[in-house]
Amino acid sequence: MVEINEKLLRSIIAEVLDELQVGEQPVSFKISEKPAEVSSEVADETFLKEIGEAKPGTSKDEVIIAVGPAFGKYQTKNIVGVPHKQILREVIAGIEEEGLKYRVIRVFRSSDVAFVAVEGDKLSGSGIAIGIQSKGTTLIHQKDLEPLSNLELFPQAPLIDLKTYRAIGRNAARYAKGESPNPVSTKNDQMARPKYQAKSALLHIKETKHVVHGKNAQELELHF
Repeated sequence: MVEINEKLLRSIIAEVLDELQVGEQPVSFKISEKPAEVSSEVADETFLKEIGEAKPGTSKDEVIIAVGPAFGKYQTKNIVGVPHKQILREVIAGIEEEGLKYRVIRVFRSSDVAFVAVEGDKLSGSGIAIGIQSKGTTLIHQKDLEPLSNLELFPQAPLIDLKTYRAIGRNAARYAKGESPNPVSTKNDQMARPKYQAKSALLHIKETKHVVHGKNAQELELHF
Protein backbone atom coordinates (compact mmCIF):
# COMPACT_ATOMS: atom_id res chain seq x y z
CA MET A 1 0.00 0.00 0.00
CA VAL A 2 2.91 2.33 0.82
CA GLU A 3 4.37 1.69 -2.63
CA ILE A 4 1.07 2.53 -4.31
CA ASN A 5 0.71 5.76 -2.33
CA GLU A 6 4.27 6.73 -3.20
CA LYS A 7 3.56 6.19 -6.89
CA LEU A 8 0.41 8.32 -6.64
CA LEU A 9 2.33 11.03 -4.83
CA ARG A 10 5.09 11.07 -7.41
CA SER A 11 2.51 11.13 -10.19
CA ILE A 12 0.57 14.07 -8.80
CA ILE A 13 3.74 16.05 -8.05
CA ALA A 14 4.88 15.54 -11.64
CA GLU A 15 1.50 16.66 -12.99
CA VAL A 16 1.41 19.72 -10.73
CA LEU A 17 4.92 20.77 -11.76
CA ASP A 18 3.93 20.32 -15.38
CA GLU A 19 0.77 22.40 -14.86
CA LEU A 20 2.77 25.15 -13.20
CA GLN A 21 5.30 24.94 -16.06
CA VAL A 22 8.23 24.69 -13.69
CA GLY A 23 11.43 24.48 -15.68
CA GLU A 24 15.10 25.33 -15.52
CA GLN A 25 14.87 28.46 -17.66
CA PRO A 26 15.58 31.68 -15.73
CA VAL A 27 12.72 34.10 -15.19
CA SER A 28 12.89 37.13 -17.46
CA PHE A 29 11.17 40.45 -16.85
CA LYS A 30 11.91 41.81 -20.31
CA ILE A 31 8.96 42.62 -22.55
CA SER A 32 8.79 40.09 -25.34
CA GLU A 33 8.42 41.37 -28.89
CA LYS A 34 6.41 38.28 -29.76
CA PRO A 35 2.71 38.26 -28.85
CA ALA A 36 1.84 35.91 -26.02
CA GLU A 37 0.34 32.65 -27.14
CA VAL A 38 -3.13 31.76 -26.00
CA SER A 39 -3.00 28.97 -23.42
CA SER A 40 -3.98 25.64 -24.90
CA GLU A 41 -6.05 24.87 -21.78
CA VAL A 42 -8.58 27.62 -22.55
CA ALA A 43 -11.71 25.89 -23.74
CA ASP A 44 -14.38 26.95 -26.18
CA GLU A 45 -16.59 29.37 -24.25
CA THR A 46 -19.62 29.07 -26.50
CA PHE A 47 -22.00 28.26 -23.67
CA LEU A 48 -20.73 30.66 -20.97
CA LYS A 49 -20.11 34.32 -21.67
CA GLU A 50 -19.16 36.93 -19.08
CA ILE A 51 -21.42 39.96 -19.52
CA GLY A 52 -20.32 42.23 -16.70
CA GLU A 53 -20.04 42.47 -12.96
CA ALA A 54 -22.72 40.56 -11.05
CA LYS A 55 -25.03 42.87 -9.11
CA PRO A 56 -27.14 42.15 -6.02
CA GLY A 57 -30.54 40.77 -6.96
CA THR A 58 -33.83 42.18 -5.73
CA SER A 59 -36.12 39.33 -6.78
CA LYS A 60 -37.10 36.99 -3.96
CA ASP A 61 -37.79 34.18 -6.41
CA GLU A 62 -34.27 33.74 -7.76
CA VAL A 63 -31.50 31.31 -6.94
CA ILE A 64 -27.88 32.10 -7.74
CA ILE A 65 -25.70 29.37 -9.23
CA ALA A 66 -22.12 30.38 -8.38
CA VAL A 67 -19.36 28.51 -10.20
CA GLY A 68 -15.62 28.40 -9.63
CA PRO A 69 -13.10 30.47 -11.60
CA ALA A 70 -12.20 27.67 -14.03
CA PHE A 71 -15.71 26.24 -14.53
CA GLY A 72 -16.69 25.85 -18.18
CA LYS A 73 -13.61 27.81 -19.25
CA TYR A 74 -10.33 26.20 -18.24
CA GLN A 75 -12.05 23.00 -17.16
CA THR A 76 -15.17 21.73 -18.91
CA LYS A 77 -15.94 18.46 -17.12
CA ASN A 78 -16.20 17.33 -13.52
CA ILE A 79 -13.94 14.78 -11.90
CA VAL A 80 -15.64 11.80 -13.58
CA GLY A 81 -16.05 13.43 -16.99
CA VAL A 82 -19.59 14.83 -16.79
CA PRO A 83 -19.67 18.00 -18.95
CA HIS A 84 -20.23 21.24 -17.06
CA LYS A 85 -22.85 22.17 -19.64
CA GLN A 86 -24.97 19.16 -18.65
CA ILE A 87 -24.49 19.86 -14.95
CA LEU A 88 -25.80 23.41 -15.35
CA ARG A 89 -28.73 22.23 -17.46
CA GLU A 90 -29.86 19.86 -14.72
CA VAL A 91 -29.42 22.31 -11.86
CA ILE A 92 -31.35 24.96 -13.80
CA ALA A 93 -34.07 22.47 -14.69
CA GLY A 94 -34.50 21.65 -11.00
CA ILE A 95 -34.85 25.32 -10.09
CA GLU A 96 -37.36 25.97 -12.88
CA GLU A 97 -39.43 22.92 -11.93
CA GLU A 98 -40.17 24.75 -8.67
CA GLY A 99 -41.24 27.86 -10.57
CA LEU A 100 -38.22 29.98 -9.63
CA LYS A 101 -35.66 31.92 -11.64
CA TYR A 102 -31.88 31.57 -11.71
CA ARG A 103 -28.76 33.58 -12.38
CA VAL A 104 -25.31 32.14 -13.01
CA ILE A 105 -22.17 33.94 -11.84
CA ARG A 106 -18.45 33.17 -11.91
CA VAL A 107 -16.58 33.74 -8.66
CA PHE A 108 -12.91 34.70 -8.88
CA ARG A 109 -11.88 35.40 -5.30
CA SER A 110 -11.76 31.77 -4.18
CA SER A 111 -11.72 28.22 -5.48
CA ASP A 112 -13.20 26.86 -2.24
CA VAL A 113 -16.78 25.74 -2.83
CA ALA A 114 -17.98 27.23 0.48
CA PHE A 115 -16.66 30.72 -0.31
CA VAL A 116 -17.86 30.48 -3.90
CA ALA A 117 -21.37 29.84 -2.59
CA VAL A 118 -21.10 32.60 0.04
CA GLU A 119 -20.31 35.17 -2.61
CA GLY A 120 -23.31 33.87 -4.53
CA ASP A 121 -25.82 34.10 -1.69
CA LYS A 122 -24.79 37.69 -0.99
CA LEU A 123 -25.93 38.55 -4.53
CA SER A 124 -29.03 36.35 -4.53
CA GLY A 125 -32.38 38.07 -4.13
CA SER A 126 -33.64 35.10 -2.12
CA GLY A 127 -30.40 34.70 -0.18
CA ILE A 128 -29.99 31.16 -1.51
CA ALA A 129 -27.09 30.07 -3.72
CA ILE A 130 -25.68 26.86 -5.12
CA GLY A 131 -21.89 26.70 -5.24
CA ILE A 132 -20.21 24.39 -7.75
CA GLN A 133 -16.49 23.72 -8.13
CA SER A 134 -15.12 22.67 -11.48
CA LYS A 135 -14.39 19.17 -10.15
CA GLY A 136 -18.09 18.90 -9.23
CA THR A 137 -18.23 19.40 -5.45
CA THR A 138 -21.46 21.24 -4.71
CA LEU A 139 -23.35 22.81 -1.81
CA ILE A 140 -26.45 24.86 -1.08
CA HIS A 141 -25.81 27.94 1.05
CA GLN A 142 -27.99 30.57 2.67
CA LYS A 143 -27.13 34.20 3.30
CA ASP A 144 -25.92 35.04 6.82
CA LEU A 145 -24.75 31.48 7.55
CA GLU A 146 -21.07 31.09 8.36
CA PRO A 147 -19.01 30.04 5.30
CA LEU A 148 -18.41 26.54 6.64
CA SER A 149 -22.07 26.11 7.59
CA ASN A 150 -24.50 25.20 4.84
CA LEU A 151 -27.97 23.90 4.10
CA GLU A 152 -26.71 20.87 2.20
CA LEU A 153 -23.22 19.69 1.23
CA PHE A 154 -22.30 17.21 -1.51
CA PRO A 155 -18.57 16.57 -0.97
CA GLN A 156 -18.18 13.32 -2.92
CA ALA A 157 -18.13 14.76 -6.43
CA PRO A 158 -17.50 11.38 -8.16
CA LEU A 159 -20.87 10.13 -6.85
CA ILE A 160 -22.99 13.11 -7.93
CA ASP A 161 -24.87 12.15 -11.08
CA LEU A 162 -27.09 14.36 -13.25
CA LYS A 163 -30.23 13.23 -11.43
CA THR A 164 -28.69 14.43 -8.17
CA TYR A 165 -27.69 17.79 -9.67
CA ARG A 166 -31.30 18.28 -10.74
CA ALA A 167 -32.51 17.43 -7.23
CA ILE A 168 -30.02 19.94 -5.80
CA GLY A 169 -31.58 22.63 -8.00
CA ARG A 170 -35.06 21.69 -6.79
CA ASN A 171 -34.10 21.78 -3.13
CA ALA A 172 -32.33 25.12 -3.49
CA ALA A 173 -35.52 26.56 -4.99
CA ARG A 174 -37.58 25.13 -2.14
CA TYR A 175 -35.30 26.76 0.41
CA ALA A 176 -35.71 30.03 -1.49
CA LYS A 177 -39.49 29.66 -1.12
CA GLY A 178 -39.12 29.30 2.63
CA GLU A 179 -39.74 25.55 2.68
CA SER A 180 -37.81 22.90 4.62
CA PRO A 181 -37.29 20.08 2.10
CA ASN A 182 -35.83 16.69 2.91
CA PRO A 183 -32.12 16.65 2.10
CA VAL A 184 -31.20 15.30 -1.33
CA SER A 185 -30.31 11.63 -1.04
CA THR A 186 -26.84 10.75 -2.29
CA LYS A 187 -24.81 7.65 -2.95
CA ASN A 188 -22.11 6.62 -0.52
CA ASP A 189 -18.90 4.82 -1.41
CA GLN A 190 -16.08 4.68 1.12
CA MET A 191 -13.61 3.90 -1.66
CA ALA A 192 -14.45 7.01 -3.67
CA ARG A 193 -12.18 9.28 -1.66
CA PRO A 194 -8.97 7.20 -1.85
CA LYS A 195 -9.67 6.33 -5.49
CA TYR A 196 -10.05 9.96 -6.62
CA GLN A 197 -7.98 11.78 -3.99
CA ALA A 198 -4.98 12.47 -6.21
CA LYS A 199 -7.09 13.61 -9.16
CA SER A 200 -9.25 15.76 -6.88
CA ALA A 201 -6.18 17.51 -5.49
CA LEU A 202 -4.80 18.13 -8.96
CA LEU A 203 -8.08 19.57 -10.28
CA HIS A 204 -8.34 21.85 -7.26
CA ILE A 205 -4.79 23.11 -7.80
CA LYS A 206 -5.59 23.75 -11.47
CA GLU A 207 -8.69 25.75 -10.54
CA THR A 208 -6.87 27.73 -7.86
CA LYS A 209 -4.45 28.95 -10.54
CA HIS A 210 -7.31 31.06 -11.91
CA VAL A 211 -8.29 32.75 -8.65
CA VAL A 212 -8.07 36.55 -8.93
CA HIS A 213 -7.99 38.18 -5.51
CA GLY A 214 -10.13 41.29 -5.29
CA LYS A 215 -12.00 40.67 -8.55
CA ASN A 216 -15.78 40.83 -8.24
CA ALA A 217 -17.98 38.03 -9.53
CA GLN A 218 -19.09 38.25 -13.15
CA GLU A 219 -22.58 37.57 -14.48
CA LEU A 220 -22.68 34.76 -17.02
CA GLU A 221 -24.89 34.47 -20.07
CA LEU A 222 -25.66 30.89 -21.06
CA HIS A 223 -25.75 29.59 -24.64
CA PHE A 224 -26.76 25.93 -24.66
